[in-house]
Amino acid sequence: MRGPDLAFSLKTFGAAMLALLIALWIDLPRPYWAMATVYITSQPLAGATASKAFYRVLGTLAGAAASVAIVPNFVNAPELLCLVVALWTGACLYVSLLHRTPRSYLFMLAGYTLALIGFPAVTDPGSIFDVAVARSQEITLGIVCATLVSTIVFPRSAAPAVAAKVDNWLRDARRLSRDVLLGQGGTWDDRARRLGLAAEALEIDTLATHLAFDRLADHNAVRGLRALRLHMQLLLPLLGSVHDRLAALEGHIAPQLAELLQRLARWIVDETHHREPAAQLRGAIAALQPSLHAESSWEQIVTASLLIRLRELVDISDDCRTLSVAIAADQDTSDVPLALRTEEGIAPARHRDHALALWSAAGVVVAILVCCAFWIATGWTDGASAPMMAAVACSFFAAQDDPAPSIVRFAAWSLVAIVIDAVYLFAIIPAISDVEMLIASLAPAFLLFGILIARPRTTPIGMALGANGATLLALQSTYAADFQSYANSAIAFMVGMIAAVVLTRLVRSARAEWIAQRLLRSSWETLALTAERRGHHDRAAFVGLMLDRLGLLAQRFASIPEDDRRTLDNLGQIRVGLNIIDLRRARHSLTAATLAAIDAMLDRLAAACRVQPARPMAPALLASIDAALARTLDEPKAQAQEDALIGLVGIRMGLFPAAPAYPAGEADLRSLVA
Repeated sequence: MRGPDLAFSLKTFGAAMLALLIALWIDLPRPYWAMATVYITSQPLAGATASKAFYRVLGTLAGAAASVAIVPNFVNAPELLCLVVALWTGACLYVSLLHRTPRSYLFMLAGYTLALIGFPAVTDPGSIFDVAVARSQEITLGIVCATLVSTIVFPRSAAPAVAAKVDNWLRDARRLSRDVLLGQGGTWDDRARRLGLAAEALEIDTLATHLAFDRLADHNAVRGLRALRLHMQLLLPLLGSVHDRLAALEGHIAPQLAELLQRLARWIVDETHHREPAAQLRGAIAALQPSLHAESSWEQIVTASLLIRLRELVDISDDCRTLSVAIAADQDTSDVPLALRTEEGIAPARHRDHALALWSAAGVVVAILVCCAFWIATGWTDGASAPMMAAVACSFFAAQDDPAPSIVRFAAWSLVAIVIDAVYLFAIIPAISDVEMLIASLAPAFLLFGILIARPRTTPIGMALGANGATLLALQSTYAADFQSYANSAIAFMVGMIAAVVLTRLVRSARAEWIAQRLLRSSWETLALTAERRGHHDRAAFVGLMLDRLGLLAQRFASIPEDDRRTLDNLGQIRVGLNIIDLRRARHSLTAATLAAIDAMLDRLAAACRVQPARPMAPALLASIDAALARTLDEPKAQAQEDALIGLVGIRMGLFPAAPAYPAGEADLRSLVA
């Protein structure tokens, strides 16, 4: 048993008992709700608990307000009331799934809180306001106790966890960069390493969202980490671009360039203070930069493009080191000199699948309505628990590709909680006469539940045991347990869980491979829009969105067949999109003829992306890219030529890596520009 796990469990149990005692002291009608809320809210990291707590309070208040507004007006039409509650829960879940931030808890809680408060109150709608106020007080009390204990008693900040993950990520990225520069980054294993880094970057981003709520985290560190994450996002597609150009030059790399690559490889993994200054490397890169013209060979064009990407690699790597040092020194990173300055105030770009969110929302609506139909048809007194639990189960696991297996496990461990509670209610608690003995008797089970919550692999088990155990135990100021009532409530609870499983399998389940294909199609659509808008995107925002999808994609690789994995790597899409954005920098300085050729190519590219991945890229698009390249090589302005050239070469290599070298001959070049 690890010390931090035990400490978290002790803190959570203490917060739960504090919430229960306060609720009993102020005579709240269902004090066990406060206790259960502590186990639902508590997280090992203080910032995670605080971020969830804030939005859970708001969500609970919104759901309570909705219950006061809806239940009295529809109580005389039970079928209509069930429909309204189901639609409200589905609509809130839909919005929650689109956010994918701690704010999503607000909408999810607002959704199923209406079911938790509204369904039990249908037999006495006149008391709905009092019930809503009481539920809000009980849940808020639990949230406040969990947050106070988490942030005051031996708090664990998220900052060290984020810093450790960032350090490991940067170390792995440097090793991958070294391998790419030495020509060792072309195997499928190396591509898998890049995808693994993308998945880890998504985990870091998710963990870092809690830092804003962590009172132990320094403001400068939070801002510095945000800038560092933007640089980390740009690094992965850049490494792919460098690899593509080195592969195109294989066997034709000049000795001076080979020496520079060796030098860069040593520099990039050198973590000492005596490493070569980045300015010297930039100077060495500039010295090798060839002057391009209409007669330049493909090798010269690729070499020029490679050197530009190497300069960017030096800039980003040097900035990452500078930001890491500044964060460690608690320095304000807004004043730190950086070679690459992204736009300030860019919101983290996240993938949103509206159709999938709507599908999940439809699943919870159907589950609630089916349970309500069963409840109404049978006239079951305790049947309200079935649609309540269906709403909770479908909402909790809606973000998963196939929620059914998780709901099954949750239901199974909830059944274990029912059995444990039965032992407590009918064998242990009747012999207890004071609150001290009650706390002592509860400690063994609930301390175990807390330890399970603290361990990532067993967190769902601990949540099912802790939250449902506290709820079904239904502790009150006086002992009034009745086996028949308990059995009815437990059966209704399990009926709701079983209904959630069955209806989820029928309505909502999806394969990871299908979700992955949707992610790829979304990326092709974004690429088409980028081409149509002529690269009108901020680089960091575009990369953030595409890498967010790539991280989601990488998380699904374990469940995707081996033969299909090679088609699910969209780093190439990211590189093509970045090259389109590079073209935009040159637009205002290019001649009309070159601009027309580039725009014609972008229109073809957008049309081709809209039919991907149904068919391969058409040869006409390759010819259009080569025509734009031919025009660009005649450009008089060096900076405009460089920006356009790097974009066109990147697009060509990203979409047609196996195409013949450009140009095949002077006759072909003349035909392209004719």
